[in-house]
Formats: sequence, C-alpha cells, structure tokens
Amino acid sequence: MGRRGYPAEFRRRVLDLLASGRSVASVAAGLRISDQTIYGWHQQERIDRGEAAGLTSPEKAELAAARKKIAQLETQLAVATKAVEALRAEADPKGGTRRSS
Repeated sequence: MGRRGYPAEFRRRVLDLLASGRSVASVAAGLRISDQTIYGWHQQERIDRGEAAGLTSPEKAELAAARKKIAQLETQLAVATKAVEALRAEADPKGGTRRSS
C-alpha cells in the first residue's frame, strides 16, 4: 500500500531498484525518502507475492472499505437512535388524546 502521496509507479520503480541489487540505504538517500518506507513497501510486495504472511494489498483495500462502511452505518444508527429518543421524549407519557372532565 505505502504512504499516501507516493504514486504506485514511484513505489514500483523503487522496488525495481531494490530488485536490481541496490541497497535500501542508497535508494532512500538518492530519492530522499525514509528507508522504513522502502522496507514497508518491500515487505508488502513479499506478502502480495505470497512469500510472507499477512494481508495482501487487495485484502487491505477491502478491509479499509469495510471499516469505512461500518463507520457510516454506525453514524446512521446513532442518528436514528437519537431521533427515536427525541420522538419518545415529546410523546405524552400518559398517552391518549381524550380530555379529562
């Protein structure tokens, strides 16, 4: 996945440089990015190829989308719950519409 702001083509070029034999430190210094970022990209690439355990990029995207949808649904539920509570509070607790004599 990588940090937002780095396009996929850039990440791919960085990983290609590593595959060609360059060290993480030299690539990081040359491109002025964190070596930890490069290590993370490399690890995710290994996961995506099935060489390491973990969630693949498509699985991470699916999980992120599911979490976003859950957050939206929780917000909608909270709004609906508040609306029901507000309507209950305005209802006459004794009920009925007849006037007492």
